[in-house]
Amino acid sequence: MDKRWRLKPQPSDEQTAALAATLKVERVLARLLVQRGIETYEQAKNFFHPDLNDLHDPFLMKDMDKAVSRIQHALDNREGILVYGDYDVDGTTAVSMVYSFFKRFYPKVRTYIPDRNNEGYGVSFQGIDYARENDCRLIIALDCGIKADKEIEYAREKGIDIIICDHHRPSDTLPAATAVLDPKRPDCPYPFKELSGCGVGVKLIQAVCKSKGWNDKAVINSYLDLVAVSIGADIVPIVDENRILAYFGLKKLNSNPCPGIKAFNIFSKKRIFNISDVIFVIAPRINAAGRINRGIHAVELLTARNDVVAKEIAIEIDTLNAERKELDAATTEEALRMLEGKKLDDDFCIIVYNPSWHKGVIGIVASRLVEHFYRPAMVFTKTGEGQISASARSMHDFDIYNAIERCQDIIEQFGGHKYAAGLTLKEENFEAFKKRINDIAREAILPEMRTPVIEVDTEIRLSEITSHFLRTLKKFAPFGPGNNSPIFMARGLKDNGWGKAVGKGGQHLKLTLMEADGEPGGRTYDAIGFNLGEKKDLVSDGKRFKAVFCIEENEYQGRTSPQIRLKDIQPDSPDQPSFPDQDPETTPTEN
Repeated sequence: MDKRWRLKPQPSDEQTAALAATLKVERVLARLLVQRGIETYEQAKNFFHPDLNDLHDPFLMKDMDKAVSRIQHALDNREGILVYGDYDVDGTTAVSMVYSFFKRFYPKVRTYIPDRNNEGYGVSFQGIDYARENDCRLIIALDCGIKADKEIEYAREKGIDIIICDHHRPSDTLPAATAVLDPKRPDCPYPFKELSGCGVGVKLIQAVCKSKGWNDKAVINSYLDLVAVSIGADIVPIVDENRILAYFGLKKLNSNPCPGIKAFNIFSKKRIFNISDVIFVIAPRINAAGRINRGIHAVELLTARNDVVAKEIAIEIDTLNAERKELDAATTEEALRMLEGKKLDDDFCIIVYNPSWHKGVIGIVASRLVEHFYRPAMVFTKTGEGQISASARSMHDFDIYNAIERCQDIIEQFGGHKYAAGLTLKEENFEAFKKRINDIAREAILPEMRTPVIEVDTEIRLSEITSHFLRTLKKFAPFGPGNNSPIFMARGLKDNGWGKAVGKGGQHLKLTLMEADGEPGGRTYDAIGFNLGEKKDLVSDGKRFKAVFCIEENEYQGRTSPQIRLKDIQPDSPDQPSFPDQDPETTPTEN
């Protein structure tokens, strides 16, 4: 699939030069900093040296005082507390963290993760019954509950109070819970709105510690490996408070993780984990427990007391993950076959339905369809008598949550975020929903939006990639939404003649890059382009080309070296602009 290159707005040369001089860094790095809102020495200091003391006061969050007061009442009266959470990574890490915190000083605490297939997402009537049967008068609901109006009312009838710790968008009315902690509720003054569900949980722990006069920073630091996993897995912006939590969370994950996280080392040869490793190594395995078996299995892993038990559970979960991979591959193939040969020009949202598909993998399949067709996708399966449910995923610039919200009169329930959501509707409303969601997508998705975009941070020359440059660039981590690994564009490149297509069927492209006009014997740079094997002819026989890429560390046989990760390549033709849609004023005039 062709891709559009789009250059991000570029700061002025004067602003770039001033910051570069102040920080004593290369101008290209100063440009990246300004793009991230860092314009002064103090801002740069906070960016490069996160500090737990810069975390916001948890009592700025609406209802936090009510939550802490109700928890203290439970502790004083020896009430049972049920720590309840969603079955995904964010939910299970949150439950594991909050449970482990209370278990340090209070014995009457239990955990509960709903069954994806039998109970569905969020606070369930079965979960409330479990609390009642086990004499739990207080439920702390993590990563869910913001739309659980009926369930909250049911709990009140049973004499059970609920504290909601959620981060999803609320409806116009909030559930009548004892406390509703959600930075996205309209009346919440909390200064940072993009916490993960586990992040809201850590603010609750911080508040309880402060109320007791404990060292809250020391306490939460012991759980930050779990918080970092939730931040990476839930794809929340790694800015502001999330950057601090992820930074220290990765430090703990790589130095002194809990046994459950440590057990994942057996599935990776890497010595140092970053956010990408969290997303691709740790998160899928934790998710597999909730997708294929029971999410409580993940909680058992993440709360394991020793390495032996953790390793045993991790191996079991890895087996579930292998089963999940087979299931999602088969389901994706089946979905693509359903769409094969169909005229999809008028389908601005890809929607497929099979009553027998496993609910645990439909979100993954929806993501695969977005990658394949580059338009929003929804994958439905049957989940009850006369009911069907879907996982929805979206592409750049289309808010799938808002689109679904406009259909709420024919939907039973829904929730989620801008690019990922879930919904349930009556099967009889399926065709009406399909038509309406496609009409909404057709209004919003312009023709050019149906071509994938690569957002380029700035241009660079290969000769600017020095050891000092690489050391400073490394300090931009942790990378993620809001602070993605910078994408560069370089012109005038050529392969040194050793380039080749590698992998099964020559799917990938492995090159040794050099500047076409550089001196003979000049420096070369190892590069890999996944799924770019078909573009091998563009770089053969010494042809000049230009490329967009990021720079990463490649670890092989215990040695680490910089590697260029190619995103796309094009012929380097003077009459072909690199950014055809671009305002000329956004292009830098100098490096």
